[in-house]
Amino acid sequence: MNVYDSDRMADVVAPLGYRPVDAPDDADLVIVNTCHIREKAAEKTYSELGRLRQLQDRKATEGRRMLLAVAGCVAQAEGEEILRRAPFVDMVFGPQAYHKLPEMIARIHRQADGGGRRRGVLDTEFPVEPKFDHLPQNTGRQSLTAFLTVQEGCDKFCTFCVVPYTRGAEYSRDAAAIVTEAKRLVDDGVVEITLLGQNVNAYHGHGPDGRDWSLARLIDGLAEIDGLARLRYTTSHPRDMSDDLYAAHRDCEKLMPYLHLPAQAGADRVLQAMNRHYTGAEYIDAVARLREARPDIALSGDFIVGFPGESDREFEATLDLVRQVGYAQAYSFKYSSRPGTPAAELPMQVPEDVKAERLDALQELLNHQQVTFNKDTEGRTVPVLLEREGRRPGQLVGRSPYMQAVHVDAPADRLGTMADVRITAGLSNSVAGTLESAATAAA
Repeated sequence: MNVYDSDRMADVVAPLGYRPVDAPDDADLVIVNTCHIREKAAEKTYSELGRLRQLQDRKATEGRRMLLAVAGCVAQAEGEEILRRAPFVDMVFGPQAYHKLPEMIARIHRQADGGGRRRGVLDTEFPVEPKFDHLPQNTGRQSLTAFLTVQEGCDKFCTFCVVPYTRGAEYSRDAAAIVTEAKRLVDDGVVEITLLGQNVNAYHGHGPDGRDWSLARLIDGLAEIDGLARLRYTTSHPRDMSDDLYAAHRDCEKLMPYLHLPAQAGADRVLQAMNRHYTGAEYIDAVARLREARPDIALSGDFIVGFPGESDREFEATLDLVRQVGYAQAYSFKYSSRPGTPAAELPMQVPEDVKAERLDALQELLNHQQVTFNKDTEGRTVPVLLEREGRRPGQLVGRSPYMQAVHVDAPADRLGTMADVRITAGLSNSVAGTLESAATAAA
């Protein structure tokens, strides 16, 4: 979602004469777009700001001014503290305010022209009118793939998570606006779109027929766009898997057989303490329904080890769940507290060495499953969207329907096409293959 937001920020400031550059050295405006999910996000932000300040000072001695902004979820959470600790920052704004960038830039320039005391601009409000109503048209990025935000925010309030406090309540965009943006992306050459949301399968946007559309209905509408070859969506909540969404995985050919479905833990008591609103058995049932609808579907997931109070037996329940599901890939982390979240105040915090030991055991199992999945695709022929050049001459890299990185020897004119590739080797983090047939034009 931050990739999508960053692209839209570039769209917002384009009418002011700004264009993207490859490095801060060439920039008149640098926006540090942040995420608060990972550990020590705030500290990493301040560290990056320290490096950028040196560049800002150097440019000032050359008579050039570089505006510096902090955006995203760390900006939303830290707010005034960023301006206190880093007074050289010009703007601090949350993820719901980036459509106001031109106004904020104008305020900074007015301060400079007026010669008054410099004061950074702060905007961490949650506006009554959604930011999407004020954004310019998505200009496209001359890419084969694109992200498209359809839903933001979260009403789940998992006890370990800051998203409800940094992104706000759940909001679904109007379906017609999403379809229009998707058509524009396809016109710009995009053939694969990933629909984004903190709880994307909770989507319930107003449809052009006057009814609320579910995510499944939205997928059906987008699948009708000529030239759009692939659809994906992320991130899902197990509690929001619905009958029509299972049916979409069965019936929609453009919806890829890959789903990221976070589990977080396997023990029911831990899931309850996390406020996840499902049991391990209910998660397994959701997986069974997905595989009934689409037998070849590949799954990824998220896991947290060492949640406060997690016992050895409860951690074993997580390993048991992983063994039952069998993941194509997954993300796993040690629990780390986030200030202001309920879990940060829970007793029985698990010692760091225990968390590290559990994480090692979980990742060993998950890595084994990933290699197994990749090797199980050996000998199969799959359509691959060849997106970029590889590390060595004569090699192209693309994505299989199952989100695997696929390396294949192919001439440069195959770049940007969909090709049938026979998988010859399943590796730890990717697969290798050979071209089986002539490529089809992707756009």
